[in-house]
Amino acid sequence: MNLLMIGDVMGKPGRRAVATLVPGLRRELSLDLVIANGENLAAGRGLTESTAQELFDVGVDVITSGNHVWDQREIMPVLDQDVAIIRPLNYPPGAPGRGVVTQNGVVVMNLQGRTFMTDIDCPFRAADAALAELPPDALIVVDMHAEATSEKVAMGRYLDGRVAAVLGTHTHVATADARVLPGGTAYVTDVGMSGPRESVIGNEIEPVIRRFLTGMPTRMPVADKSPELQFNAVLVEIDESTRRAKRIQRVDRVYCRDAE
Repeated sequence: MNLLMIGDVMGKPGRRAVATLVPGLRRELSLDLVIANGENLAAGRGLTESTAQELFDVGVDVITSGNHVWDQREIMPVLDQDVAIIRPLNYPPGAPGRGVVTQNGVVVMNLQGRTFMTDIDCPFRAADAALAELPPDALIVVDMHAEATSEKVAMGRYLDGRVAAVLGTHTHVATADARVLPGGTAYVTDVGMSGPRESVIGNEIEPVIRRFLTGMPTRMPVADKSPELQFNAVLVEIDESTRRAKRIQRVDRVYCRDAE
């Protein structure tokens, strides 16, 4: 089984990158499942039903999220519907939506870290509870949405041998540590970002610098006019007989919008 995980899709430029590349990648890489982190789909803050549908229409099968999932309130009732959009599993009981979905025979789980982020329920214990309810032969892929690299690495080690992949999201900066851990779990600290390359993690450059210089609240729009778009993803090859990863490799693309 070949699975593609796309890093945080940032606003309209990110949706454009996904729409441009995913249909061809599905054929080129013989993909069985495409997952994308969509918590920044709607102008960089949250997602809406229509922006999520744009991804589904071009070949994304499952949309994961993170701490920004609540930024667009209109998505909340959608999360309770039978759609393949999930929020972090370890939000307390009563939060809309679910943190696990099964699509094309793959269980996709979404977790959120707590270091330098909202102090929600423990993602490690939430993962344990979810795994205890799943069949022992389930093929499981985890989006670990977290700020601290140490927390992501720890989750990868904690779940090694119990899931097929632990794939980090949130920082928008792709890491070079993709590997298969000793127990057969594919791991990467951060898949990266799909969106404007000429930016600061997807936002316009000058407002971000101004915020650092002044310490004042500053509106930071998505860098919609970036001449180049980037696409960060990882390809995970999974042995369906063992439910463990055989290999993981980065799939990174940069292209000029004028060439479209």
